[in-house]
Amino acid sequence: MVKFGYTILYVENVTDSIAFYENAFGFSRKFITPDNDYGDLVTGETTISFASKTLAKSNLKDGFIESSLIDRPFAIELGFITDDVAELVQKATSFGARLVSEPHQKPWGQMVSYVRDLDGFLIEICTSMDI
Repeated sequence: MVKFGYTILYVENVTDSIAFYENAFGFSRKFITPDNDYGDLVTGETTISFASKTLAKSNLKDGFIESSLIDRPFAIELGFITDDVAELVQKATSFGARLVSEPHQKPWGQMVSYVRDLDGFLIEICTSMDI
Protein backbone atom coordinates (compact mmCIF):
# COMPACT_ATOMS: atom_id res chain seq x y z
CA MET A 1 0.00 0.00 0.00
CA VAL A 2 1.17 3.52 -0.79
CA LYS A 3 -0.19 6.57 1.00
CA PHE A 4 0.55 10.19 0.11
CA GLY A 5 1.96 11.53 3.37
CA TYR A 6 3.31 15.03 2.83
CA THR A 7 4.60 17.71 0.53
CA ILE A 8 7.78 19.55 1.51
CA LEU A 9 8.31 23.13 0.39
CA TYR A 10 11.90 24.40 0.37
CA VAL A 11 11.72 27.85 1.91
CA GLU A 12 13.98 30.69 2.96
CA ASN A 13 12.76 30.76 6.58
CA VAL A 14 10.83 27.81 8.02
CA THR A 15 9.39 29.65 11.02
CA ASP A 16 8.19 32.59 8.88
CA SER A 17 6.57 30.21 6.38
CA ILE A 18 4.85 28.21 9.10
CA ALA A 19 3.60 31.41 10.75
CA PHE A 20 2.22 32.60 7.39
CA TYR A 21 0.25 29.37 6.84
CA GLU A 22 -0.99 29.39 10.44
CA ASN A 23 -2.18 33.00 10.22
CA ALA A 24 -3.46 33.03 6.63
CA PHE A 25 -5.16 29.64 6.54
CA GLY A 26 -5.67 28.59 10.17
CA PHE A 27 -3.46 25.51 10.05
CA SER A 28 -1.69 24.51 13.27
CA ARG A 29 1.93 23.76 13.89
CA LYS A 30 2.62 20.05 14.36
CA PHE A 31 6.40 20.01 14.71
CA ILE A 32 9.47 22.18 14.19
CA THR A 33 13.09 21.16 14.72
CA PRO A 34 15.20 22.89 17.38
CA ASP A 35 17.33 24.32 14.54
CA ASN A 36 14.19 25.74 12.84
CA ASP A 37 15.25 24.10 9.58
CA TYR A 38 12.25 21.75 9.21
CA GLY A 39 8.63 21.85 10.33
CA ASP A 40 5.18 20.36 9.72
CA LEU A 41 1.67 21.76 9.75
CA VAL A 42 -1.52 19.91 10.59
CA THR A 43 -3.72 20.42 7.50
CA GLY A 44 -5.94 17.36 7.41
CA GLU A 45 -4.93 13.97 6.07
CA THR A 46 -1.86 15.20 4.21
CA THR A 47 0.81 17.30 5.88
CA ILE A 48 2.47 20.38 4.43
CA SER A 49 6.09 20.40 5.52
CA PHE A 50 8.79 23.02 5.20
CA ALA A 51 12.54 22.57 4.91
CA SER A 52 15.07 25.35 4.81
CA LYS A 53 16.88 25.76 1.51
CA THR A 54 20.09 25.09 3.43
CA LEU A 55 18.77 21.73 4.65
CA ALA A 56 17.48 20.91 1.16
CA LYS A 57 20.89 21.66 -0.34
CA SER A 58 22.49 19.23 2.12
CA ASN A 59 20.09 16.50 0.92
CA LEU A 60 20.26 17.29 -2.81
CA LYS A 61 23.93 17.57 -3.72
CA ASP A 62 23.14 18.52 -7.34
CA GLY A 63 20.88 21.35 -6.18
CA PHE A 64 17.32 22.28 -7.15
CA ILE A 65 15.38 25.12 -8.71
CA GLU A 66 14.44 27.55 -5.97
CA SER A 67 11.00 29.09 -5.75
CA SER A 68 10.95 32.88 -5.80
CA LEU A 69 8.37 35.63 -6.15
CA ILE A 70 10.58 37.15 -8.84
CA ASP A 71 10.12 34.14 -11.14
CA ARG A 72 6.95 32.60 -12.50
CA PRO A 73 5.51 29.87 -10.25
CA PHE A 74 6.36 26.21 -10.73
CA ALA A 75 3.93 24.00 -12.63
CA ILE A 76 2.43 22.80 -9.36
CA GLU A 77 0.02 24.25 -6.84
CA LEU A 78 -1.33 23.63 -3.36
CA GLY A 79 -5.13 23.52 -3.31
CA PHE A 80 -7.08 24.78 -0.31
CA ILE A 81 -10.84 24.25 -0.22
CA THR A 82 -13.13 26.74 1.51
CA ASP A 83 -16.75 27.83 1.48
CA ASP A 84 -15.80 31.52 1.07
CA VAL A 85 -13.02 32.01 -1.48
CA ALA A 86 -13.07 35.83 -1.41
CA GLU A 87 -12.79 35.95 2.38
CA LEU A 88 -9.86 33.52 2.49
CA VAL A 89 -8.07 35.35 -0.34
CA GLN A 90 -8.45 38.62 1.57
CA LYS A 91 -7.12 37.01 4.75
CA ALA A 92 -4.15 35.42 2.94
CA THR A 93 -3.20 38.68 1.21
CA SER A 94 -3.45 40.54 4.53
CA PHE A 95 -0.69 38.22 5.82
CA GLY A 96 1.57 38.71 2.80
CA ALA A 97 0.28 36.45 0.03
CA ARG A 98 0.45 37.96 -3.45
CA LEU A 99 -2.75 37.91 -5.46
CA VAL A 100 -2.38 36.19 -8.84
CA SER A 101 -6.02 35.86 -9.86
CA GLU A 102 -9.16 37.37 -8.33
CA PRO A 103 -11.90 34.93 -7.36
CA HIS A 104 -13.82 33.84 -10.45
CA GLN A 105 -16.35 31.16 -11.27
CA LYS A 106 -15.36 28.29 -13.55
CA PRO A 107 -17.86 27.00 -16.15
CA TRP A 108 -18.59 24.00 -13.90
CA GLY A 109 -19.58 26.30 -11.00
CA GLN A 110 -16.48 26.16 -8.82
CA MET A 111 -15.14 29.45 -7.40
CA VAL A 112 -11.36 29.70 -7.81
CA SER A 113 -8.61 32.20 -7.00
CA TYR A 114 -4.82 32.03 -6.98
CA VAL A 115 -2.25 33.56 -4.63
CA ARG A 116 1.44 33.04 -4.05
CA ASP A 117 2.93 32.52 -0.60
CA LEU A 118 5.97 34.29 0.88
CA ASP A 119 8.37 32.08 -1.09
CA GLY A 120 6.44 32.22 -4.35
CA PHE A 121 4.65 28.88 -4.18
CA LEU A 122 1.28 28.90 -5.98
CA ILE A 123 -1.86 28.31 -3.93
CA GLU A 124 -5.30 27.70 -5.38
CA ILE A 125 -8.09 28.78 -3.06
CA CYS A 126 -11.35 27.25 -4.23
CA THR A 127 -14.73 25.86 -3.35
CA SER A 128 -15.26 22.11 -3.25
CA MET A 129 -15.97 20.21 -6.46
CA ASP A 130 -18.76 17.98 -5.23
CA ILE A 131 -19.27 16.15 -8.50
